[in-house]
Formats: sequence, structure tokens, C-alpha cells
Amino acid sequence: MGVFQTGGFVGEFRHGLDDKGRLTIPSAWRPKGAAEENQFLALPSVEQGASAYVVVYPPRMIAQLEERISQISMGDLEGQRMLGELMSMAHRFSCDKQGRMSLNHKLIQHAKIDKATVLLGKLSTFSIHSEVLYDARQAEGPSDPATRAAVFKRFGL
Repeated sequence: MGVFQTGGFVGEFRHGLDDKGRLTIPSAWRPKGAAEENQFLALPSVEQGASAYVVVYPPRMIAQLEERISQISMGDLEGQRMLGELMSMAHRFSCDKQGRMSLNHKLIQHAKIDKATVLLGKLSTFSIHSEVLYDARQAEGPSDPATRAAVFKRFGL
């Protein structure tokens, strides 16, 4: 696999789609090395409607995802069907020299992205949200502290 040397995906960035439907990735998140060796994978979130977004996996996470997916048995009809639904919307891409990437129409439609987006770092991955829908969810206020503490504890944080 190529050289992927970012310090992790952290923070929140707001960028708009350009006239060609491209989105600029924050410079701190861009891969180092040849573009063909630094393919990202964009997938739809499990959430639907106003909560939907796009999840972006970097190269090192794609390898882990491929390993997990390879474990789905051909006899697991439900797993194969869900995998087909997920991968029918998937999009593999690399950034151009200006750090721009494109999303396919299915992912843009899934996340209800018009023009403005919010890129949200999640350390090992990042997500792309419609700015309007993201801001509406944020206006609802922060998550319950007890729930947040329980989730963080579950992950050893």
C-alpha cells in the first residue's frame, strides 16, 4: 500500500462543492505520495433521511474493511444482499493535485448534499455531511453526558 502519512482526521471543516461537483479535502487530511497509491473509499452511512452522511475510509482502513467483508459467506444471503446494497453506492477516489475529490451521484443524493458540506474528522475516518442538515442536528444540542460517558467507556476512552 502507498505512503499515507496524515496525523489523523480531526476537526470540522466547511467546504462547498465546486461547479464540477468536486470537494476540497483539508490539507492536513490529504495523502502524501502518489495519488494512485492513495485511494479512498466513500460509503453511505447506515442512517437515512436527515441523519444520512457519507463515510470516507483512507487506504489503511480499506484493507481492514476488505478483510472483514471477505468473511461474509456466500451462504449468508442477508449479508450478501446488504453488501450489494452498500457497495452499489460506493465510490473509490484519490485527490487531485489541488486536494479535490468527487463523490458519485448516489452518495450526494444519500447525504442530501446540495452545495455546502461539513467534513467531520473521526480520527481513523472522516464523514461528509450536508451543511444544512448537520447544522440542524447540532442545533438540537449536545448528546446526553451519561450516554456519551457510557460510549466512551465502551471504547476505553
